[in-house]
Amino acid sequence: MTRIKVTTTINTPIEIVFNNCRNIDIHQYSASKTNEKAIEGRTSGLINKGETVTWKGKHFGIYLKHQSIISEMDFPTYFVDEQLKGHFKNFKHQHFFIKKENLTIMTDILEYETPFGFFGKLFNRLLLKNHLTKFIQNRNKIIKQITEKDSYAKI
Repeated sequence: MTRIKVTTTINTPIEIVFNNCRNIDIHQYSASKTNEKAIEGRTSGLINKGETVTWKGKHFGIYLKHQSIISEMDFPTYFVDEQLKGHFKNFKHQHFFIKKENLTIMTDILEYETPFGFFGKLFNRLLLKNHLTKFIQNRNKIIKQITEKDSYAKI
């Protein structure tokens, strides 16, 4: 099991940060480098507990699909998206939000397991973990820019 933790501080109220992090349109904008699109389930706006989204994006030169469900949500401090269908053995992305004075501290914890035994572990060590870390860092950078600039921007 691999675990990635990324913490980002955003100078905006917690409720706005929380909503922007579950906004499908903002996610698609932040994932434009991988041409990620929501193609089934919730495909626009704010995703809620119990809803699913299927993403299609280009990673490592091939298009992949990943279906997630929002399995837990406690507005505005926590939500979880988990893989229902995809290329991981398991995949769980926890989103934590803490209000500290006028700031919001956002922490992403991604835990996943690759298939294909030794080869999956090797691929993870050589490429995948770094790719996913940069993907989350870039996403958070864009969320921070949008959120601090406009609080919410229609993309």
